[in-house]
Amino acid sequence: MKSNGLSALGRRTATPPISWLMATALARPGLISLAAGFTDKESLPLKEARQALTEILNSPTEGRTALQYGTTAGEPALRRLTAERIRVLDGCADGAVYSADRLLLTSGSQQVLYMVTEALCDPGDFVLVEDPTYFVFLGILQSHGIHARGVRLETDGLDLAHLELVLEQLKQRGQLPRLKLLYLVSYHQNPTSTTTSFHKKQSVLSLLRYYERAAGHPIYLLEDAAYRELTFQGGDVQSALGTGKQADRVLYAGTYSKPFATGARVGYGILPEPVFPVVMGIKGNHDFGSSSLLQQLLAKVISSGAYERHLVKLRARYAHKAKIMLDVLQKEMPEGVRWVVPQGGLYYWVRVPEKATSGMKSRLFQTALRKQVLYVPGELCYVDDPARPKPNHEMRLSFGAESETLLMEGIKRLAAAIMLSLARRG
Repeated sequence: MKSNGLSALGRRTATPPISWLMATALARPGLISLAAGFTDKESLPLKEARQALTEILNSPTEGRTALQYGTTAGEPALRRLTAERIRVLDGCADGAVYSADRLLLTSGSQQVLYMVTEALCDPGDFVLVEDPTYFVFLGILQSHGIHARGVRLETDGLDLAHLELVLEQLKQRGQLPRLKLLYLVSYHQNPTSTTTSFHKKQSVLSLLRYYERAAGHPIYLLEDAAYRELTFQGGDVQSALGTGKQADRVLYAGTYSKPFATGARVGYGILPEPVFPVVMGIKGNHDFGSSSLLQQLLAKVISSGAYERHLVKLRARYAHKAKIMLDVLQKEMPEGVRWVVPQGGLYYWVRVPEKATSGMKSRLFQTALRKQVLYVPGELCYVDDPARPKPNHEMRLSFGAESETLLMEGIKRLAAAIMLSLARRG
C-alpha cells in the first residue's frame, strides 16, 4: 500500500523550523538561545496576574463566568476594551472602523493569521510578503499550497517601486486574479525590526486597490501588529486602519502575548465585511471560543490600569537589554558585520560578510552550535522566490528571553564563531 491516507494539506505540511530551534534549545543544557522569540522571564507580570485572578475567582459571578465556555467572538468587555485601545493608539475618531463588532478574540495572533489565510486563499493562490518576513507565516502558506512573492524592504517599510513591479509582473502573467493579500509585519518587524511608516501603508493600499480592477476581487492588506506596544524609542505610528475609506481592505492582527505574557495566549483580529463572519465561522470550527479565563484576566488588568503600568516597565526593560546587546555587538563583532539597531520589539537583524554564509547547513551555524549559542538563520525568513536567489548571509538575534549576563556571553560566543568561519574561508 503506497498511500499514507493523508490529505493534500497533510502531505504538504512540513515541520516548522521554529519547532526544531525550540527543541534544540531545550535539549542542550548550557546552550544560549538568541533564537527564541520568548519574552523576558524576569518581567513576566506575576503580581498583576495573581491579583487579577484572585479578584476574578473570589467573585462567584466573575469566577463562574471565567471557568465556563464563552462565545466564539470572545468576552464582550475585552472586545470593547481592545477596540477602544487600538482606536486611541491610532488617534482616530471613526468608531465604525474600530467597532467591537468587527473584533474577534483568538488564541494568540497566530490563529488570526491562519484563519484569515484559510478564509481567503486556495491552493495555487498568491500572497505578497516582505522580503524577509516572519518565517512562521511562511509555513502557513506552504502547508496551504500558496505561492508567495517577496517585496524588498527599505528603512521605512516596503519598497513601493518594487511592489508595483511585482504586481505588474503578476498582471502580465495572468496571475493577478489569484493574488489574495499582502502580509505586512508593520511594527518592529520580525525579523528586521523595521517599522512601516503610515505613508507607506497608505501607498500600499492605494496600489492594491488599483490592481484590484485587473484582479476582479479585493486584495487585502494583512497588518500584523504583534510588536506595536513594545516601542521603546520614538513614537507610535498609525495602523492601516487609520486610512479611512481604505480600511475596508485592512485585516488587523494584534496580540496580548508579547506585551503582557506569552503564556496568556490571547490575540485578536479587527476584520471588515465580508471577511469577519467567515473567519468567525472558521473560529467556531477550530474551538468555538478561546479561553474565557485568560480573556477575563486581560479584561481585568486593562480596566484596572495594571496592563498599562506593566507596559511602561516592560519597554524600559527591553530598551535596557537592547542597549546591552548593542554594546557587546560593537565590542566583539569582527569587521564587516553589520546590524540594524531596533527601536522596539525583540530583535537585531545581523548581516555577516559575503564570504561567510549563515544558513542551517553552513559552517558558521554548526560552529555556533558547538560553541553553545543558537541564532535564527536569515535564510528561513525569505520565501522561495524565482525572482531572486535566497539570501544566506543574515541572522536574527533576540534579546527577549536570556538574562543580561547570558546575552553578553552569547554574543561573545557568536562573534568567536563568525571570526572562525571567516578565517577558514579567508
